[in-house]
Amino acid sequence: MPTKKPKPTDVLVGQRVRMARLMANMSQTELGEHIGITFQQVQKYEKGGNRISSSRLAQISEVLGKPVSWFFNEGRASPRAKTSGAADVLQKMLTIRGGVALAEAFTRIRSAALRRHIIDLAKSIADETRSARSRMA
Repeated sequence: MPTKKPKPTDVLVGQRVRMARLMANMSQTELGEHIGITFQQVQKYEKGGNRISSSRLAQISEVLGKPVSWFFNEGRASPRAKTSGAADVLQKMLTIRGGVALAEAFTRIRSAALRRHIIDLAKSIADETRSARSRMA
């Protein structure tokens, strides 16, 4: 029996829940405790595997301090609308562990030259990681 693929809207809302949770520096367990569910259910919501009901989204919205509309990427026509590469990268960065902390720290660096060095270093590490994976394959 084939598995059901999550709907794009469910995935988008789940990503936005994760982003808001990380921005609030809150664990899945803490969010679950605030809204009366397990961390496993929070995981399923964040991956889009389980749909979030409107009442549950209202709870999440209140706990994370975001309006409900924020979880639907307000300002975009629809979850299927073509997004800019930068917006996609930013959303991805803010949904990985440490991404919010890195973004916050980076924005506090006043020196443009130092920010460029950090960017160059990150690119170099990413390229080396990609090269190492290619050699292993």
